[in-house]
Amino acid sequence: MTAPLTPPPHQPPAHNPWQAEPAGDGAVPPVSYAYEEDGPGMKTEVRQAAVIAVAVAVFGVLLGLLWLWLAPRVPLVADAGAVYLKDTEGEQAIGVDGTFTLLALAFGAVSGLVVFLIRRRGGVPLVVGLALGGLLGSVLAWRLGVWLGPAQDVVAHAKAVGKGVTFDAPLKLNAKGALLAWSVAAMAVHLGLTALFGPRDPEPYPGPYGAAPQS
Repeated sequence: MTAPLTPPPHQPPAHNPWQAEPAGDGAVPPVSYAYEEDGPGMKTEVRQAAVIAVAVAVFGVLLGLLWLWLAPRVPLVADAGAVYLKDTEGEQAIGVDGTFTLLALAFGAVSGLVVFLIRRRGGVPLVVGLALGGLLGSVLAWRLGVWLGPAQDVVAHAKAVGKGVTFDAPLKLNAKGALLAWSVAAMAVHLGLTALFGPRDPEPYPGPYGAAPQS
């Protein structure tokens, strides 16, 4: 008669280094990473861009008044049959365009700086709104300066002042490219400040076991 077989003594299972540790006392909980929000949604950014475009365009009134005040005058004189430039070698007409361009560049730089201080996190809608507002402000300034400046009807003005009397030519912007100066300066200043002082993207998290993250 044989003795009953005794079961072998219980042995703990081999430790698997790749198996996750069960949760319990002393167990390290899984690490969860909280990602920061990228900013307001697209609808909010579009609304902010629209407000910025309108606010920037309104300052075109100030640009138009400054242009009217600072731009040099082009003197004209009339005789019995025609109206002539009193100073044929004068550069007043170039000075009119140059004054508008310099003022528009200054307005663009200031508006780009102010928008950056108000809204440090950039975005495509914001830049588009800034550029559109600069263009609308330039057009508003141009038309306002022309409207408030000397009379546009040169012939009637010459008849009103009489022969041989010097009078000012209408305010004109011959270089229409100056209308883009405000937008270009605003975008350049805002993008430059955003690149230098804007918020940075978070560093990529390291991969498992210290490996470099895959791009």
